[in-house]
Amino acid sequence: MANTRNRLREMTRPAPEAKMPLATGLSRGAGEAAPAAVVTAAQRLNRAAGTIAASVLIDSAMEHYRGNFHNKAMWTPLVTSSLSIAVSVHGLSDKRHGAHPVRDLVYAVAGLVGAIGTGFHVYNVTKKVGGFNWQNIFYSAPLGAPAAMSLSGLIGFLAERVRDNEPNGEPKVFGLPAGRVVAATTAVSLLATTAEAGLLHFRGAFHNPAMLLPVTMPPVAAALLGAAAAGDAAKPRKFSRLWMAATAVMGVAGVAFHAYGVSRGMGGWRNWRQNAIAGPPLPAPPSFTGLALAGLAALALLKEHARD
Repeated sequence: MANTRNRLREMTRPAPEAKMPLATGLSRGAGEAAPAAVVTAAQRLNRAAGTIAASVLIDSAMEHYRGNFHNKAMWTPLVTSSLSIAVSVHGLSDKRHGAHPVRDLVYAVAGLVGAIGTGFHVYNVTKKVGGFNWQNIFYSAPLGAPAAMSLSGLIGFLAERVRDNEPNGEPKVFGLPAGRVVAATTAVSLLATTAEAGLLHFRGAFHNPAMLLPVTMPPVAAALLGAAAAGDAAKPRKFSRLWMAATAVMGVAGVAFHAYGVSRGMGGWRNWRQNAIAGPPLPAPPSFTGLALAGLAALALLKEHARD
């Protein structure tokens, strides 16, 4: 009888609920779908664009303050770079695929403003006595500074093009593999930024050996990215990733070196209102950090979407 009762109890006991496997695309704890690979890549590029825009904002604010904003157009890069930072932060938090029209517009305006600003700076040099000579190039409006705004817009534009792909499959930019396009674009951008740093450090006679780093490390990074853009996408390229990371750190370390340069002015940081403006530009080096982040994003795109 006891065995019969036990069997009846087992038969009437409700069946345990089947444990459904977690969806592979769920994030831990949040229960929301994890962003697709193209969105992750786009977010990395949004971060890079925002980093460059932040460098431009502070640099242009300091340089144009020194110029007393005598031309009202000197407010333009401050507004544009602020908007670029805002849309970059938005893109960094946006987990949806598909280009965002407002971000696209802001990045396009940033690219245009940078190009126009370069024209203004070239004009500023040519109108000086003696025209286009070394003295005027060294001590007039820096020729390459506005181009950093264009670079921020360009990297942001690429972020939106990458995001505008389907979640699955290899992302394309104008029909070309996105990883190769971003790698090639970043390589050229690194060389252009190196030229600007080289000009200003040449003005300083490279009196500190550390001043050689911004004219040696970024060109090597550009060469590595160029090789990645043209080479085998499936190649691990661990050294390239390490070099990009080192270049990003160099950009941050450059702020500390420039801060030391400011401290060497008469009065040091106690006279910061004059020395911070007249000394080496504090916010300029992080442009290399932003471009290195874009390079890391390019290498990740190549690795994640390598063809067998």
